[in-house]
Amino acid sequence: MEKSNLTVLNEFILTGITDRPELQAPLFVLFLMIYMISVVGNLGMVILTKMDSKLQTPMYFFLRHLAFTDLGYSTTVGPKMLVNFIMDQNSISYYFCATQLAFFLMFINSELFILSAMSYDRCVAICDPLLYTVIMSQRVCRVLVAMPYLYSTFASLLVTIKIFNLSFCGYNTVHHFYCDCLPLLSLLCSDTWEIEMIILILAGFDLISLPVVLVSYLLILRAILRINSAEGRRKAFSTCGSHLTVVTVFYGTLAFMYVQPKSIHSFDTDKVASIFYTLVIPMLNPLIYSLRNTDVKYSLHKVLKKICNTFS
Repeated sequence: MEKSNLTVLNEFILTGITDRPELQAPLFVLFLMIYMISVVGNLGMVILTKMDSKLQTPMYFFLRHLAFTDLGYSTTVGPKMLVNFIMDQNSISYYFCATQLAFFLMFINSELFILSAMSYDRCVAICDPLLYTVIMSQRVCRVLVAMPYLYSTFASLLVTIKIFNLSFCGYNTVHHFYCDCLPLLSLLCSDTWEIEMIILILAGFDLISLPVVLVSYLLILRAILRINSAEGRRKAFSTCGSHLTVVTVFYGTLAFMYVQPKSIHSFDTDKVASIFYTLVIPMLNPLIYSLRNTDVKYSLHKVLKKICNTFS
């Protein structure tokens, strides 16, 4: 493509998950089921924690926003990916690609800080239970959620605007099933030093969430070990078991994807990791919390019973 045509790129081609035709239909059915379970689970969690008066504590306030961010980034990626399975050409418009990147970055960054806020919440609940309601007031909880949303919106818009204000080469094939930073950077003809530094700085700031999680759980572990009775230790650990599972799976997947040596980094491994944290994790999170949490199970049973009585 001529240099003068670099700025008139109006669409990208997504390579998708696989180029094998015989796998298109089975994968479409599989990921449709995963996405539907994710939508029902997370939307149900948002509604349940909003409506049930017994779930109006800080823990469920954060859980509601975790479900919202899960629903957000899985919906940003999932429907377009499913459409691409049944289309002859996996194309995405220039502006829709930019929109997808912006929303994906916003929701995924928000989840990082909401998970760290949940870690802090569990730390206060176990280490200082007498002052829990004072420390984790409604105002504090709202600030701990509002700040990630504001920061993530700023960061996502900054990265997206910077990338899409640069010149793309004529080669417009994105080696992914959605628009992400690394595949898009590989298509740029402009000098990418500035945007790479911005992404690196923002990624470093995002990593602040990880020490918060680690320190919180070290304090939780120390508090649990000081409890004399085995039953007391079991009850204390059960209050953070679900969150610890979610944190381990989420950060473990991100670490696998982004902390690889450059020599073995490939877009194929990125696809596998991305499938897991964009589709599978949002499906697993509400299941983990509903199966391990007696309050959620009781509230769900109560709602289902009310629905059955309504239609009977």
